[in-house]
Amino acid sequence: MIGPLLRRLRVVPALLLFMSGAAHAFDKVSLPSRDSPDLVGWLARPPGAGPFPAVIGLHGCAGLYTRSGEIGAREADWSRRLVQAGHAVLLVDSFGPRGIKALCNARDRALTPAGRARDAFAAVDWLSRQDFAMADRISLIGWSNGGSTALRVAGDREAGRLRHIIAFYPGCRVLLKRDWRAQTDTAIFQGLADDWTPAAPCEELAQRGGLRFVGFPGAYHDFDHPDLPLRQRRAAYSQRPDGRVTIGTNAKARSEAISAVMAILKTP
Repeated sequence: MIGPLLRRLRVVPALLLFMSGAAHAFDKVSLPSRDSPDLVGWLARPPGAGPFPAVIGLHGCAGLYTRSGEIGAREADWSRRLVQAGHAVLLVDSFGPRGIKALCNARDRALTPAGRARDAFAAVDWLSRQDFAMADRISLIGWSNGGSTALRVAGDREAGRLRHIIAFYPGCRVLLKRDWRAQTDTAIFQGLADDWTPAAPCEELAQRGGLRFVGFPGAYHDFDHPDLPLRQRRAAYSQRPDGRVTIGTNAKARSEAISAVMAILKTP
């Protein structure tokens, strides 16, 4: 049964999630924010009433949507896999409600990972009140800027409300300057060839901060994308003097990461 709060919200079936030849809708939901106008969330669930373990997804600096307004291929692909594995998935749009298109090329950013951490906890608040979600089995996955946000969440005093936190290719240099430690089970998945958010600071943070680091040789940023040809783009915080970074799928790293994430989420 859908929880009382969900029944009171306006839920709009909108975008489609394709699974095993059948189309399943993401439902658009309004999430009460902790510090701003209400957030937008996109909810996908397995069939049935549940309750299900739940996963919150945090998009990267390019935002949650493609130029045509669809949910990005990376987040959609992960959602499909997670739903097939029995998880409810809630993708949080941190940018749209704040009028932000993207932040990848902005050095003066209107929203920081520390600020986005409040969005993650707002999603935890909301899921914890839903009958279809297991309040003690909520996990978090973040990619790039969302991965950096996931690490801020992991170091927060409220982090124990989350069972697992997984950060894909986050930036770790800032946290290395602080007395930061993970407060719940946390893992970083990073391409060892990443020239946007380099692996070495995250590996050091893992050693100092009590979390797992999983590195993938030869893999660049966005290595888990389902179909992104290797290419270069400009970015505000590139590690290279030409201001460019490398992004693209690495099939081997992607397959290994999918298996590892699913194993983590099955861990009690």
